[in-house]
Amino acid sequence: MSRAYLALEDGSVHEGGSFGAEGTRVGEVVFNTSMTGYQEILTDPSYARQIVTMTYPLIGNYGVNPSDMEAPHPWVDGFVVKEYCPTPSNWRSEEPLGDWLARHDIIGIEGIDTRMITKKLRVDGSLKGCLATGDVDPDELVRRARDWEGMTGLDCVPLVSRTEPGEWTRGIHDLATGTDDPPEARFHVVATDFGCKENILRLLVHHGCRVTIVPGKASADEILAYEPDGVFLANGPGDPGAVTYAIEEIEKLVDNSEVTGLPIFGICLGMQLLGLALGGDRFKLKFGHRGANQPVMDLSTGKVEITSQNHGFAIDPDTLPAFAEMTHVNLNDRTLEGLRHRDLPIFGVQYHPEASPGPHDARYLFERFTGFMAARRAS
Repeated sequence: MSRAYLALEDGSVHEGGSFGAEGTRVGEVVFNTSMTGYQEILTDPSYARQIVTMTYPLIGNYGVNPSDMEAPHPWVDGFVVKEYCPTPSNWRSEEPLGDWLARHDIIGIEGIDTRMITKKLRVDGSLKGCLATGDVDPDELVRRARDWEGMTGLDCVPLVSRTEPGEWTRGIHDLATGTDDPPEARFHVVATDFGCKENILRLLVHHGCRVTIVPGKASADEILAYEPDGVFLANGPGDPGAVTYAIEEIEKLVDNSEVTGLPIFGICLGMQLLGLALGGDRFKLKFGHRGANQPVMDLSTGKVEITSQNHGFAIDPDTLPAFAEMTHVNLNDRTLEGLRHRDLPIFGVQYHPEASPGPHDARYLFERFTGFMAARRAS
């Protein structure tokens, strides 16, 4: 095993062992508190340009399998773990994690004190970092970390979005039967691909939607030309404030909803873009929310959901106009986790109700979306 190094912009350099690919990468160093689901994390396009540190100490013990992918390949720019398990033991495993990372040119580093890294990120905030393998100059790695542009002002949508429209037809994978046969489609949804997780598309199909996926740069006219029953705004990476072209087109979709009652549903980056299109503003969180254990309260019911999250920016609720309101709040730091238009069937959440492997507390939001589409059709 060759040596690997994680250098941070604060000047610290952390040495460990390499697993996965060789080379050098730069990105924003963040941490994720999930105990399972590393494959879903690695393949979530929202992690593009990020080096992910796992707080759970043993990673790789159940290997990798094709059914748990959130994209055709991993999107992280690096993976940091305390201990890597090269010999997985799970009946679904088809490949060791390290072999899979190497095949997809992703650098992994193990033997790192991830508890210390996490405490550093919580105190100092997310840091720019450089991950490298082999014989390298640590001072050069620190310089490269400091020279990287960072996430603020960075539009990552063109990096992860598809370039041509397409159809999605697969439903939720059933482990017992090994099938993903969807129910009959009742609604047509156009989903904008800002970096969409595949389980969102599976759940839309599972809830009776025929899904057309369009590029993140699709115009409102192109979306409306499909005559959809509803529009879905997907998750994705980067700074929502930098995706100005999408904000402008979402404003047009909102204007259309005022006339036609078109339902619009956004998740994560999609909700942030919706919030900006409604007139709100965004800010960067100190170290973000990344994990499968974030408590969120639904303000209309007082019910608390345990949610999966992955975001480094948030919408400032104090900047929302009078016709928009906060619907969900994070109980750890009181940041906005959901919003809606008071008069139109338009809403979004900052967290991930499609969470795979879980938790599944918030899947009711897909039923809310289909309920809006059913009501519009009946009117």
